[in-house]
Formats: sequence, structure tokens, C-alpha cells
Amino acid sequence: MKALIYTGIKENVVDIVEKPKPAPKEGQVLIKMSASALNHRDEWMRVGKYPNMEPNVTLGSDGCGIIEALGPGVDKNLEGRNVIINPNNGWGPDLRAQSVDYNILGMPLDGTFAEFIVVNQDRVHFKPEHLNDEEAAALPLGGLTAYRACFTHGVIKEGQNVLITGIGGGVALFALQFCLAQGARVYVSSSNEKKLKIAINMGAKAGFNYTDPDWPKSAINSTGGFDVIIDSAGGNAINNYIKVSKPGGIIVFYGSTTGLCEGVDLFRMFWSQVRLQGSTMGNDQEFAAMVKFVETYNIKPVVDSVRPFADIISSFDEMKQGTQMGKLVVKF
Repeated sequence: MKALIYTGIKENVVDIVEKPKPAPKEGQVLIKMSASALNHRDEWMRVGKYPNMEPNVTLGSDGCGIIEALGPGVDKNLEGRNVIINPNNGWGPDLRAQSVDYNILGMPLDGTFAEFIVVNQDRVHFKPEHLNDEEAAALPLGGLTAYRACFTHGVIKEGQNVLITGIGGGVALFALQFCLAQGARVYVSSSNEKKLKIAINMGAKAGFNYTDPDWPKSAINSTGGFDVIIDSAGGNAINNYIKVSKPGGIIVFYGSTTGLCEGVDLFRMFWSQVRLQGSTMGNDQEFAAMVKFVETYNIKPVVDSVRPFADIISSFDEMKQGTQMGKLVVKF
């Protein structure tokens, strides 16, 4: 079978190779992949910014496909079903945070960028019926990350003011859709005016260009401040988020793409009783709740483009440029 692996070779860090078709063991299922989607995690691996990487591992965390074969002890009703894959492995018993054994499909375990994949039967969920295969493939990792950030940590409710930063990325777009479905008043930020306009067309109240040094003042004047902020950038922007938070506001960040913050405004933070909360991925209960939420509100992932698996490496180049609006999907 064809698979995209991490080679560990600088000249050709990721490459499509032939690998043996895996066979399911006890409690496992073999899935013939229909489509897979990229995440920034995959690009971080290509540029060597992911820990404990091993050569020859198949990359990819998101995917949708048909269960083709069953290992011993697996429910026979699963054969032939169209499923999505929960990319979590080993979250552990504490729902508040993952265990030390936690890992995500696609490193160190072989992932979804292959024609076939074997996973434990408890990792599969039936594909939401309102989604096609490409949309379903785009859902798992980004949808789960957004769901935990918005509802477990952000506790977003109807009528609240919510700011979602860096709109255009997969998680940010899921957060926008989830918060709108919940009845929140959603605002977005980006440096790209086109992305801001698209988000407003999707239902956002307004957008702020974070390259404008006066955007925090504009945000306060037009909204009165935010109850919850969902962020992936981190860095020195954290102090702007503290400025635009309402008293008792919550800032949830699921990444730090712009690096460390040089100094947090602790004075403003404690006086306003603002909470800064880290978040990443989510547990199995949250995954099941996210899928149910998507089905209940008929939410469709935003897919930027779909291309053949043979062209997957160009998707990495596109993700690095950051011009996409939504998920980059490959089909088999």
C-alpha cells in the first residue's frame, strides 16, 4: 500500500513509499481509507518541531474510511461501516489532563496518510450521515480541540461575547461554528481581510485585523469586551487579550505559534480576575460529545481544497504558507 512517512532525511523529510498492508489483531479493525486531512501538527513534523520522532512512521491524524476487516473479538456489525477515527490514544483516567502515556495517531503510531490503517475498535465512530467522506475526514482532531477549548474550558453560553483569533485555521473555524451554534456573539481576528470577510459571512459579528495596533481599543468600543477568547497564537498578543477581556473573562489557548510571551500583565490580569487556561486535544468523552454536537447542529467542516493522495506533499507546502481557509484534504 502507499503511505506518506517521515523519513528523517533532510533532503526528503516526508515521502510516499510502499509499505505492507497491515492486518488487524485482537480488538482491532482494518480501515480502507477514503480521505485524510492535514493538521499543523503534520507540518511541524516535517520541519522538525515535534518531539520524539521516529523514521518510517506513517503520518496523519485525521481520516475517514470503510472497515474492511476485523480482528478477533471485534463486533461483527462493524464490518463495512463508514467511520471516522478518534486520534487520541492513552488519555488516561483524569479527564482534566492527559496521562504521560498519551499520544496522537500519526506519531509514534502509524497514522492516516495511507491506503489502509489498523486501529483499536474503540477508536472508530460512525461517520455523521450529513457529511461526505472529505468533510468527515476533516473533523476529528480539529473538532475535538475546538470542542474542549470552547465548552470544557471556555464554558461558552448563549449570548456571550466570544473572540476567536487567527480565523482561517481548522480549529478556529470549528470554534466559530460551535460558538454560533451555541448562540454566542462571535467575533474574529486575522491579518487577512479576505478571511475576516468570509468569517463574517459565516455569521461572525465583526472582525479585527490584529496588525492594527489600535484593534484592542476598537474591540472594546464595539463589544464592551469578551467573556471568552479562544486563541492559538500565544506570544505577546496575550496581553492584548487580557486588555479586551471582561472582568472574570477566560482566555483559552490551544497553541503558541508565535512563541513565548515576554511578560504577562499580571496586574491587569489579577485585578480583572481573568483566567488564562491551556488546552489541547480532548478525552474520549469529549470526542463522543463533539460528534453528537456536530450531528445535532448539522455542522459541516470548512474544507479549503481536496486533492489526490499522490499530491499530498504540495498540501504541506500550502499549509506552511498559511493562505488556506479551512482544512486541506486528500482522497484515495
